[in-house]
Amino acid sequence: AEAELGWIATAFDPDVLTIGFARRVPTYKRLTLMLRDPERLRALLLDESKPLQLIVAGKSHPADDAGKALIQQVVRFADAPDVRHRIAFLPDYDMSMARLLYWGCDVWLNNPLRPLEACGTSGMKSALNGGLNLSIRDGWWDEWYDGENGWEIPTADGLADEGRRDDLEASALYNLLERSVGPKFYDRDDKGVPTRWVEMVRHTLQTLGPKVLASRMVREYTEKYYAPAAASLRRTIAPLDGLPFGAARELAAYRLRAREAWPRIEITDVDSTGLPDTPLLGSELTLTAAVRLAGLTPDEVAVQAVLGRVDAGDALLEPALVDMTHTGPGDGGTEVFSTTTPLPVAGSVGYTVRVLPHHPLLAGDTELGLVTLA
Repeated sequence: AEAELGWIATAFDPDVLTIGFARRVPTYKRLTLMLRDPERLRALLLDESKPLQLIVAGKSHPADDAGKALIQQVVRFADAPDVRHRIAFLPDYDMSMARLLYWGCDVWLNNPLRPLEACGTSGMKSALNGGLNLSIRDGWWDEWYDGENGWEIPTADGLADEGRRDDLEASALYNLLERSVGPKFYDRDDKGVPTRWVEMVRHTLQTLGPKVLASRMVREYTEKYYAPAAASLRRTIAPLDGLPFGAARELAAYRLRAREAWPRIEITDVDSTGLPDTPLLGSELTLTAAVRLAGLTPDEVAVQAVLGRVDAGDALLEPALVDMTHTGPGDGGTEVFSTTTPLPVAGSVGYTVRVLPHHPLLAGDTELGLVTLA
C-alpha cells in the first residue's frame, strides 16, 4: 500500500557516504561480514554527523544453499524499519545494474577470505569511475594498493578459528569506516568540498586508471604470453640440419635429459664477498656458487642469484634475480658460476642461488617446472 511504502521517499541521501558491495555470493566472499556486529553497523548507518549508506547486490548459484542463506541474512537486516532507509539489497544483479553501481558508489567494499580471491574485477571498475576501494589485501588489491588509492582491511591470516577471524576482521572494517573513511569523506572546506577525498580520487584515476583497462590486459597477454608462445612454436617446428621437425626432436631430447638429471642436481657451495657490515644501496656483492650438474652442461642450465630484503623470518621480500656466469670447473666434479651485482636495497639483505633448465627452444626457463635452490 502507498502508506506502507511512504518511507521510500526518504531512502538514500545523495549527500551521504555511499558504499557498494556487489558480486557473486559464494561463501568465501563473506557477504555478511558487515553484519558480524549488527549493533555496531547500525550505529555507523545512523550516525548523526557521519552516516553511511550501503547498497548490496548479488546473486548466488541456484544450487548454493549457503550463498542463499547469506543473502537472506542481509535482506532481514535491511528490512528493519530503523535502517531500511540506509541499506538496500538489490536482487537480479547483472551487468547493467553493476554499471549504475560503479557510477554511484563512493566506496567499493570487498572482504573475501584471504587468499581465496582470484582477482576482484568489480573493484577495478569502481576505480575507473572514481570510486575508492576498501578491501582485504587479496586478488588485484594486494598488488596495486599503495596507501593513497583506498584502504586495506587488516587480516588475521593464520587463525584456525574462522569465527574468531571473522570477528577480528569485521572489527577492523568497522574501525576503518568509523575512524578513517567516514571522517575523510565528511571533512569539507569552506566551500563544502571534501578536498582530501578528492585528492585520493584523483590519485586513484591517475595511478590505477591506466592499469585496470582491458586494453592494458590484452596488450600484456599479447606481449608476454601469446607472441612469445607463437615465436616458440615457430622455432620448435622448424627443420634442423635438414631433418623435418629437427628442432622439436632436439627439444624433446633435452627435456628428457633434464628431467632425468634434475633430482641429482645440487648446489654444493655458495660464497659471498664484498658485502659491508652495514649494506648500503648500490654496494657491490660478489656471489660464487659451485653446482653439480649431473651430466648436463653449463649452457643447459640457468644459474641465478636471488637477493632482496629479508623479514623477521628470513624470507626474501620482493627479490631481484641476477644471472650468474659460468667461470669454469670446480672441485669434485662441480661447475662454478659467479656474478658481481650492486645491492638493490639497503639494510637487512639476504640472498640465495637457484638453478633452472635452460635451452634456446624453451619458451622460458620455468617451462619445465624444475628448480633447485641452495
